[in-house]
Amino acid sequence: MRRGERPDDHRQRAGVTTAVRSLAPLAERHELIITHGNGPQVGMLALQSVRDPNLERPYPLDTLGAETQGMIGYWMLQALQNALPGRQVVALVTQTLVSAVDPAFDDPGKFVGQVYEREEAERLAREHGWTVKQDGEFWRRVVPSPLPQRVIETRLIRQQVRNGTVVVCAGGGGVPVIRNDVGQLEGVEAVIDKDLTAALLAEVLEADAFLILTDVPNVMLGYGTPEQEPIAHTTPHELRQESFPAGSMGPKVDAVCGFVERTGDMAAIGRLDACERILDGTAGTIVTPNATWPLASTL
Repeated sequence: MRRGERPDDHRQRAGVTTAVRSLAPLAERHELIITHGNGPQVGMLALQSVRDPNLERPYPLDTLGAETQGMIGYWMLQALQNALPGRQVVALVTQTLVSAVDPAFDDPGKFVGQVYEREEAERLAREHGWTVKQDGEFWRRVVPSPLPQRVIETRLIRQQVRNGTVVVCAGGGGVPVIRNDVGQLEGVEAVIDKDLTAALLAEVLEADAFLILTDVPNVMLGYGTPEQEPIAHTTPHELRQESFPAGSMGPKVDAVCGFVERTGDMAAIGRLDACERILDGTAGTIVTPNATWPLASTL
């Protein structure tokens, strides 16, 4: 969804179809695992839940996260099946383990839901007990965002990929869960950063490349200033010397840098419709240990 766009079913389906048009060619050349965001959708469902007079209390965020995984996963599943006839595709509802004592629970910072003018955001915060913060020129609800530790269904995802299946999983960073006092899984009121979960999953599954696909062509130096310039090839060390907004590009930069630092493989940030060219090294911001891509051995 684009900022300010109404979250109607047909608009979101059209967005998924556009995304799959770019992703499907990758599945013809590579093993492909797709994750996705859910910020606008989980925020919309949360608002509906708060306003529902039939509920004794609103649905918690873990349940709403699972709902969005099912909804967006279904759209992705169907679009991929139509684009890749004969190919096996699966959409999984996945859980992501977090620490029950993560400091994020005391300092909400993850944006969810629609954008509002400041007065409207503050009114909703008073009515529903939300925390709201500024997001660019608008204001949005923020919720706890603990660090992901493990995707519970990792083994199942690995098995599906080995079988040649295109996997859609870890939507919205995964359903946030903890291990309770008796070691059982239990959902918590939070939303996990989708980019950090995707990086964790890519690392554990030994992916050769990790792409964060968005609506900007590159990470920019001096973003929003007359002197802004795109970064093409860089290293984690160089990229970490710069400052990026915590609510938008910051988590993406952290995710790609962490993946490269821990694996030595390639990560990139760029436009969704340029994903093939990103893998070829001709588009996007490409992050590698030595700022070189493609490697000689891959030519």
